[in-house]
Amino acid sequence: MNDFNYQRFTEITLKSHPTLNEKWVQDIIAEDPTILGLGDLVVKDRERIQPRAGRLDLLLQDSELSHRYELELQLGSTDESHIIRTLEYWDIERRRYPQYEHTAVIVAENITSRFLNVISLFNGFIPLVAIQMKAIKLGDTVSLLFTTVLDQITLGLVDEDEELELTDRHFWETKRGTKATVSMADKLLSLVHDFDPNIQLNYVKHYIGVQRDGRSNNFVTFRPQKNSIRLSVRLPKSEETEKIIEEAGLDILNYTRWGKYQIRLTKNDIQPQKEILRDLMKQAYDNTNF
Repeated sequence: MNDFNYQRFTEITLKSHPTLNEKWVQDIIAEDPTILGLGDLVVKDRERIQPRAGRLDLLLQDSELSHRYELELQLGSTDESHIIRTLEYWDIERRRYPQYEHTAVIVAENITSRFLNVISLFNGFIPLVAIQMKAIKLGDTVSLLFTTVLDQITLGLVDEDEELELTDRHFWETKRGTKATVSMADKLLSLVHDFDPNIQLNYVKHYIGVQRDGRSNNFVTFRPQKNSIRLSVRLPKSEETEKIIEEAGLDILNYTRWGKYQIRLTKNDIQPQKEILRDLMKQAYDNTNF
């Protein structure tokens, strides 16, 4: 016998719902863009005005500033005007900001097979992702489920240090993390100092990177949050590395398309696992050139 009770959920059609509208969905995604399954994203802009072309629903950006996602949201089924608008906004943004990679993202309640057949013709030529969204009701709770039904091909990288918006320690202590979680970046930096005492923290808007003599080279980055810190380590993907991280009991989040392991650390993780963390960061350091 298990200890769980089964409860049936019901599916809601948002297009015809009196209160759960497109703005509500936008608010949910903006609060936590990771629910889309596209990685560690942040909101760059909402209802972004496009020259002679309306408004882009959401402009999302990866946490390390190399990739932007132009997202259009559609309640109900996809249609021809939706794909044209999505591709138009994607094209405008990529021309305005060529230093980034850009991906067009379509989110709709119902992505039809005919629609998939059409947009699949673009995949490989136009980086395009189609995500089907379902709203479900369980008791008094409504949740959104996002399923990627058409993914893009993997694209090349641009320099992650282009067009950085500099901040400072106070910004991270008050706007993104806390004094306690920013101090965790100091503790991780002290481990880096064991093999290079000249490395310093570099505070930018979406992450805390590292630099030496004013030159950035983010073999590691840190993202303090409210109760933890996210450590990104640039290493080749390997079963051996993953086994080391998992056997240490560390919370490995994912391996990004930019070649980094992301690990969530709490205040109780760093001291007990300092040798493993130092070794991972040293391997990343040895693979880079300052």
